[in-house]
Amino acid sequence: MISDGLFTSLLLHDGYIVPKVGMILFCALAALILGFVVSLLYMYRNGYNKGFAVTLVLLPVVVAAVVAVVNGNIGIGIAIGGTFGLVRFRSAPGTARDILVVFLAMAAGLICGSGYVLLAAVIVLSVCAIGFALLRFGFGERVYTSRQLRITVPESLDYTDVFEDIFKKYTSFHELEKVKSTNMGSLFRLYYRIDMKDPKKEKEMLDDLRVRNGNLEIVCGYIDNSKPEL
Repeated sequence: MISDGLFTSLLLHDGYIVPKVGMILFCALAALILGFVVSLLYMYRNGYNKGFAVTLVLLPVVVAAVVAVVNGNIGIGIAIGGTFGLVRFRSAPGTARDILVVFLAMAAGLICGSGYVLLAAVIVLSVCAIGFALLRFGFGERVYTSRQLRITVPESLDYTDVFEDIFKKYTSFHELEKVKSTNMGSLFRLYYRIDMKDPKKEKEMLDDLRVRNGNLEIVCGYIDNSKPEL
């Protein structure tokens, strides 16, 4: 039965993990392959660090080897992975995906090191398959409607209400945050925060604004209010 294979350790003999070179190497190889899969999940559609990606491949091997050699002492394996995680997230801010892949790589190493290779493969491949699917279909993605808008106007233009009708047409919210003079006082830069009604009409809005400000510089950029770091 499948359950017998999942919960049968390759290293277990009479209730104890017996270190055998051949089996340890096999478990280490399985951990290496699973670490590679975890690393692919980390790199998929993500800005990544090469060293961290390589470490994710090797971390399960190290944890698996130590756990197997010390007769399945999971505490030591967790200490190794925990030390790595502490160093990683102490030196650089960690995102949610970083934390996920570290724990997944540790889990792969711990389970493989205990000899449950098939169980490790099922868990890691299932989590990665679900992760790839969620990322592929854009689960949790947001349409960013907030913008930072900078409009340059001549000093002769009364900017108080000159863009009001345009903002009412294209935005659900607009606020003038600050005004700055430039070019020896001959120009003003207006800094707005706006929420678009329809993000696809951004160019139409900018074209209407250009007519009002004499085709001077206009800068419009996204505001990302998400907080991926943990």
